[in-house]
Order: sequence, then C-alpha cells, then structure tokens
Amino acid sequence: MYLAIIIVFILGYLAIALEHNININKTATALLLGVVCWTLLVFGSDTIFPNLESMESLHFLSESLLEQVGEISEILFFLLGAMTIVELMDAHEGFGLITDKIKIKKKSHLLIILSFITFFLSAALDNLTTAIVMAAVLRKMIKDKNDLWIFASMMIIAANAGGAWSPIGDVTTIMLWIGGQITASNIIAEIFIPSLVSTLIPLVILSIKLKGDVEIINENAELLRKRNEVSTFEKTIVFATGISALLFVPIFKTITHLPPFMGILFGLSIMWILTEVLHMKKSEAHKKSLSITGILTRIDTPSILFFLGILLAVAALQVGGHLLQLSQVLDANFDSVYMVNGLIGILSSVIDNVPMVAGAMGMYTLEVYPVDSAFWELLAYCAGTGGSILIIGSAAGVAIMGIFKIDFIWYIKKISFVAILGYLSGIFTYMLLN
Repeated sequence: MYLAIIIVFILGYLAIALEHNININKTATALLLGVVCWTLLVFGSDTIFPNLESMESLHFLSESLLEQVGEISEILFFLLGAMTIVELMDAHEGFGLITDKIKIKKKSHLLIILSFITFFLSAALDNLTTAIVMAAVLRKMIKDKNDLWIFASMMIIAANAGGAWSPIGDVTTIMLWIGGQITASNIIAEIFIPSLVSTLIPLVILSIKLKGDVEIINENAELLRKRNEVSTFEKTIVFATGISALLFVPIFKTITHLPPFMGILFGLSIMWILTEVLHMKKSEAHKKSLSITGILTRIDTPSILFFLGILLAVAALQVGGHLLQLSQVLDANFDSVYMVNGLIGILSSVIDNVPMVAGAMGMYTLEVYPVDSAFWELLAYCAGTGGSILIIGSAAGVAIMGIFKIDFIWYIKKISFVAILGYLSGIFTYMLLN
C-alpha cells in the first residue's frame, strides 16, 4: 500500500496536468485523488504503521485527518475571505482607481511595472492575497488571452519571490519565523537580493517576448451603466477599506497570534457591515450586485475545492511518512545545504511546500543549524520561489490558475523554463553573497 499511494498520487497528478487532453475537470481529479490516498492509508495501515495495533492505527489516522483538515481549512477560509473582499472591491469599480492611473500601453513596460508592484506588495500582504488582488487588476487591463496568461504567470513568479524575503510574505517563511529558525531583519537582508534576481531573470525574458501595445478593453453599455451606479465616494471608501483589511491581516496575527484566516474574516465582516450601510436605501436589484450575498455567487468555488483535493492528497503523503522518508533520502545523499534546499524547492513545485518545510524543521534542530544559518535562509528562499516552477506548486499559482483557467501544459511550455532560470539564478546569487 505504501507504494500504491505514490503510484496513485503520480497518476492523479498526471490527470490534473492533462486536464484538457482527457476532458476531465482537474477539480474532480484532485478531490478523488485526496480521498483515494487517505483510503489507501486506511487499508494499508497495518503495513504502513507496523508498530501500532489495528485499532490504534485507525484512531491515529482519524486524528491525523482531523488535524490536517483543520490546517487545510485555515488556507481555504483565508482564500475564500480574500477572494470575496477583492470581488467586492471589483464590484464597486475600486480597481479602476489603480488602472485609470496607469497610462502605460506598451506591453513590456506594463509587465515590468506590475511585476515590481506585485513583488513589493507580496512582502506586505502575502503571495496568495497579492495574486488575487493583481488578478483583479489584470482583468481590467488585458484583453488578449495569451497576453493575460503571460502577465498572470509573471505575477505568480513575482508574488512568490516577494513573499520569500518577508517574514509575513509566505506561509513557509511565517513557519520558520514563528519557529525561531530565522529572524525578521536577517531574512530581509539576506534573501531580498536573491529573490529580486529570481524575479528579474524571468521578467527580462518575458518582457522581451512581448511586442506591441496592450489591447484596450472596451466595456459594453451595461458595464458602464453599472459603473455609474456607484458613486465616487462609495468606490473610494470600499476600495480603501478593502486594502486596509488585507494589510491589517499580518498586524492582526502579530497582535493576537491567531491564524491569518481569522484576520481575513475580521476584515470581511467589516466590509460586509460597511456595504450594508452604504446601500441600505437602494433597491434590492441594485443592492444585490453590490452586496456580499450577491458577490459570493461569483466566487470560483471549483478552485477552492481543487485546493482542498490537492492538499488532502499531500497530507496523506505526509501522514504516511512518504515526505519524511524523502527528506531523509535527500539528507543521506547530499551533503551540501545548497543541493538539499535546491531540491526541496524543486520538489515544492510538485508537493506543497508547507509539509516539505515542516519535514525539514522536524529533521534538523537549532543545535544542528543555529538561528539564521545558511540552511534556514536558503530553505525560506527555495520553498518560497520553487513553487513558481509549476502552476500548482504554490497557493498563488493555484488561485491564478482557477481565476484565469490557465492550462497546466501551457504553463510548462511557456513559463516553467524561465521560472527555473530565475530560481537557480537566485540560489547562485545567494552563494556569491555568502
């Protein structure tokens, strides 16, 4: 059964990658993959957990599943809350306040500007929230599908790189920061330049490939009519409150020590009350398109369920000991911290980076690698940026994939190579600096 779980995971992963070839929605495959992996754990519990009695192993799996679902739910609720806040700002034409100010029409120049905005915004928010915000901006600016996918893919790379050098920019960096493996000031000082390099390399290559000007989106009369229904005051206050709610999440976490999804739910509740008060005297038909009850119908639920399936499958590998064994194999065969972390980063594009980092934190104590040692610094960089190599290798990538329906194979053909170049260039830069 131990080997069967690995085979099933690989087959499921291939089915997700070949979604458009086999004409089966990736969400359905991901959910099936998650359930089957856990079912195989149950049937193979006697061989996978030989030191436990039959009932003990089943109890252990039940407890582990509840624990994993709890951790996954934190991500899903965060995603749901962030997407709802962004959609609410979008419904009030808040992003027009940004797009109307950006007058750049040349594709390459616009890509550079948006990439730098994403890179630094991701450090202040986090890579997932930033990806969702920038997706809303791109929808307002880019009409051509191929251009839109290239821009969105670059936003994934920039968001992941921007999150890697900030203690609150990526969930794995947060784990290392809270765990005491890194300090905030040191990770910023040591990883900023490698992260910047990992963004610049793909950015230069993609910007050279983009020719001509951006095709302007012509809004139809119905959209213009809806825009006129939102006053400048309403547009401004909803947008300002929405951005403030997103920026407040890391502050809320620092003050209360509660998970980030609690902060996003707090912001969502404030936004909900605000919009109810703003549109209190309007007709039901008008209010529906501008209220959260109406906005929730626009949320991409299949993407959230896809996330659930993928994370359940990876959790099964973690509980079954597959990821721990993988970490031990890496440790036994590679002496260099650069090689170990480099491979962890590449693997995090296939397997979620959270359990990979959790496994590394469990394997090595602070006596082996002290606080702010090269191992922890490089782990933060590699786990954060390595996920850009494949589109489902990071939370930001999965969110963008769902929003724009980006094809997995297209991403591999067009983006993966430049993402790898940027990733390796960042590691090389870190080596030169140290």
